[in-house]
Amino acid sequence: MDLKDIKAIIDLMKKNSISEFELERQDFKIRLRRGPNGGPPPLQYDEMAGSAAPSTVAMVSPAAATAALPPGSGGPAELEIKSPMIGTFYRAPSPESAPYIELGSEVNPESVVCIIEAMKVMNEIKAEAKGVVTQILVENAKPVEFGQPLFKIRPN
Repeated sequence: MDLKDIKAIIDLMKKNSISEFELERQDFKIRLRRGPNGGPPPLQYDEMAGSAAPSTVAMVSPAAATAALPPGSGGPAELEIKSPMIGTFYRAPSPESAPYIELGSEVNPESVVCIIEAMKVMNEIKAEAKGVVTQILVENAKPVEFGQPLFKIRPN
């Protein structure tokens, strides 16, 4: 399957309001997911932060995730911005450019926080929530997995 075929599948997904597509052949497998309004999947929030990764990932809207409070705390829990796909993580649009965000940067739901390259396609990843970046969890130009935490933000 080449890039032209993948783009055709994406166009069909958009035209038919399909949010997820999976194709598996002998030595090839592809899974495409879209979030609401054609954007990336909604922000994923892992309530078991700091423990072993769960076998399934809960998808929660940013508003619901912001409302979650950890036990015994007086403030909102940190949210994780997770990778919506498998690919290569880039903090900046090009090697010569400044990173999209730094520690302490304020983000809103439309803020681009990084790029993930998948099959030679550069996918801009948005914060999907409002807050302040407290941790950058992945090194530039490193591979990432679906659902892998990329950043932590403190909602505001």
